[in-house]
Amino acid sequence: MKRLALISAILALALFAAKASEKTRVSRNLMATMERNLDDRCKHLWNDNPFVLLDGDARSVYLEGYGAVFTVSVNLVTSPTLTFRPEMTKTEMADHRRKKMERLPQLKAEMRKALTDFAASLDPVPADEQIVIAVLLTKYPWEDVSGLPTEIVLQGQKKKLLEAKSAGGAGLDAAIHVTEN
Repeated sequence: MKRLALISAILALALFAAKASEKTRVSRNLMATMERNLDDRCKHLWNDNPFVLLDGDARSVYLEGYGAVFTVSVNLVTSPTLTFRPEMTKTEMADHRRKKMERLPQLKAEMRKALTDFAASLDPVPADEQIVIAVLLTKYPWEDVSGLPTEIVLQGQKKKLLEAKSAGGAGLDAAIHVTEN
């Protein structure tokens, strides 16, 4: 009887050790759910732009040992429609640029919120790994792109993002690293 109890204890300990040594897996389904969430956030930023995701839906990958990386291409402003005119007027181009400049801060604010929400939703991602959202901004060939970034990358360590979120946003600026190119 003692031998059976000892064998059972050893087997239970071996099973526990095997489970503990397994690396946490971030499922493709969870990542796909976050992709759809990012798409929805972008689509609902501005009511007058049905083509926010002009280049397709968000994509993501989990890199073991690094974290979760999301990318999305965003069209801040839909191009004015050219019907029987060969090109846009200077006023239309200036209005287009002004609208883009106005929307950049709105986009950044929503992506900051998404980053912290994703940190809270991606339970399998270890606390010391990164959550990253890279936003690629589409442009038209005729646009004046001076002063406009082509990409905005927001990233933060999951643990620091969660701490800032639970503190009501205090320390969020320090937790999120933003790079614009």
